[in-house]
Amino acid sequence: MKKDTQDFGENLKQHLAYIYKENYSDDLVNKTQQLINQYADKIPRRSVKWDGKDVFLITYGDTLQRKGEKPLNTLENFLKSYFGDSISVVHLLPFFPYSSDDGFSVIDYYKVREDLGSWKDIEKLGKHYDLMSDLVLNHVSTQSEWFQNFLKNQSPGKDYFIVKDPEEDLSRVVRPRSTPLLTAFDTAEGKKHVWTTFSSDQADLNFKNPAVFLAMLEIMLYYLSKGIRVIRLDAIAFLWKEDQTSCLHLPETHEFVKLFRDIFDYLDPGLVLITETNVPNKENLSYFGNGDEAHMIYQFNLPPLLLYSFFAEDSYYFGNWAATLPKPPEKSTYLNFTASHDGIGVRPLEGHIPEDKKKELFENIRKNGGVISTKANTDGTESPYELNTTYLDALRETRFSPDKYQIERFISSQAVMVAFKGVPAFYIHSLLGTDNDYEGYRQTRIARKLNRKQWNYDEITKRLGQESKNRAILDRLLHLINVRKQQEAFHPDASQQWLDLGSNFIAFRRISENQEIVSVTNVTGHMQGIRIEAMQAVRELIGDEKEPNGYAELLLPPFATRWYSSSPGMIEIKED
Repeated sequence: MKKDTQDFGENLKQHLAYIYKENYSDDLVNKTQQLINQYADKIPRRSVKWDGKDVFLITYGDTLQRKGEKPLNTLENFLKSYFGDSISVVHLLPFFPYSSDDGFSVIDYYKVREDLGSWKDIEKLGKHYDLMSDLVLNHVSTQSEWFQNFLKNQSPGKDYFIVKDPEEDLSRVVRPRSTPLLTAFDTAEGKKHVWTTFSSDQADLNFKNPAVFLAMLEIMLYYLSKGIRVIRLDAIAFLWKEDQTSCLHLPETHEFVKLFRDIFDYLDPGLVLITETNVPNKENLSYFGNGDEAHMIYQFNLPPLLLYSFFAEDSYYFGNWAATLPKPPEKSTYLNFTASHDGIGVRPLEGHIPEDKKKELFENIRKNGGVISTKANTDGTESPYELNTTYLDALRETRFSPDKYQIERFISSQAVMVAFKGVPAFYIHSLLGTDNDYEGYRQTRIARKLNRKQWNYDEITKRLGQESKNRAILDRLLHLINVRKQQEAFHPDASQQWLDLGSNFIAFRRISENQEIVSVTNVTGHMQGIRIEAMQAVRELIGDEKEPNGYAELLLPPFATRWYSSSPGMIEIKED
């Protein structure tokens, strides 16, 4: 037996013993090792986790629809035609048979929805792009075989779920919804109240039962064997439940992330584990562990703080956060994004922006046609949880008045995201310049539908084939992406330093061995001056101005971004 295999076996024992305590057994370790060995040779191997050319795309498999064609084929053809190699990783949102929550209430983890296509279609897409998939492990559809067996008191499933007495005090439990925590079901053994964190159709799995862990581990390994390279641990923060606790971020949950990380690193150094934890900054950062948990965490503070900066025309609060953003542990990084299939989470604003300032932002979102979703608090009250809107519409106007700069604000918001330390991820609707889908919201009354428009393929390609807002946005964003991919200083591992140029600017340095880039964004609706002092020529990478040399005073147009490049240590930028 190889030494690394021996070390891995010991790590398995330690993780499982910590999690399961009195339920731990050597048999559990053996079954875990057998499952891993069963799939090890089926998983494609890669040598690199990420580089400066990596750009993620987030999309549903049926965002684009064309008559007579499976949506997965439509998506593949569209991506190759319009995005090409500008993107490298496709996050294909849940493509399994489901009963609600647009895929996150999974009925069968092993199947691809027939209306989407097949595993062959996914594997075909994977020949052109690396793929990211969700592992929806906190809960399962009540229509799944496991839950239906639970109702019948049959296996597998009869002991896979959490049953509670409705009289029990569960007031300390933290959750992102305002619906009841427990849902009553009629079973073969009478009425039982089942833990349902997210909805009455999504029954939480009981990971205190080792059989649940083994079942979910096999599902994860199956995905990897199908060519999925990146696994997103959906709603991981809620995984472990313990009486008289918040049931959020518990030590056993973190131990599961460490266990999965060790499995990934053992199987292939190119696999990537991402945690999805839309929570305040300190809690989110905890999923890096000591460099032994997630390879990537979502940069959840970025979307709302960036949005507030452009809304208020003031970067003060963004700067306070960015200046103290910790460097990720070695072999870890951030996944930067502004929009996704969900709304814009506002819990990450806690401790960063005063309540009265947040209320102003929320009111502006409502005025621009968005919806504010709430969560239940432990004291029985409700508070804002996320802003439901496309990021483009969220930037329609500032606190001062409507203006003509919506697209400029939007492009600059994406330029900041692209330049920020980590790997950038674009939601497909950002690249396509999609407005709020009021018809989808009207038909369903589901707030997240505002940001989940399903485009007719012919309609969107017609728009992209002519002079239109959608085409202009796509061209400018692809330009940002393709410039980024050529810069050494934008490698995820390159360092970052916040520059305090005052509250009119978002400014920071990215520094690698041979290059330094200063990203400067004017967050106001007025021309703003900056002064460049450089010991050598400076290149501006994305604007159309003349190259500043030596000493220059420059004016940045309203809501404009510039990337200034030179050798490390050769450039100084100040507010004029």
